[in-house]
Amino acid sequence: MMAPQHFFNRMETSQMEQNRINTGRRSFLKAGSLAVVSAAIAGGAGKAAAQGAKVDEKDAQAQALGYKHDATKVDKAKFSKYQAAQTCANCTLYQGKPADAWGGCPIFPGKQVAGKGWCSAYVKKA
Repeated sequence: MMAPQHFFNRMETSQMEQNRINTGRRSFLKAGSLAVVSAAIAGGAGKAAAQGAKVDEKDAQAQALGYKHDATKVDKAKFSKYQAAQTCANCTLYQGKPADAWGGCPIFPGKQVAGKGWCSAYVKKA
């Protein structure tokens, strides 16, 4: 009689271990799903922040860099580096698409620059 009882105890133990593994796997999958969703939301929030306020031409940093929303209005005497074909849209630092009217720029974190704009940090896109 002892042998059959021992057999059932081993089966119960095995089933309990299997349930624990399944529960652990479920918890892992739930946590992983939450992490993926959280990352997607955070990425969307970052993108929304990058689409935030437009750079103010009167901002101290913008003035120091000669930033203008319209590159044709750059003070050419003060910023002799400027050339007619240079715009934010064809600058290496511009984070928008070339056809976008506005896009992010690491020079002005959290703000947007005009695609037709310019500043002295301009670096031609390769």
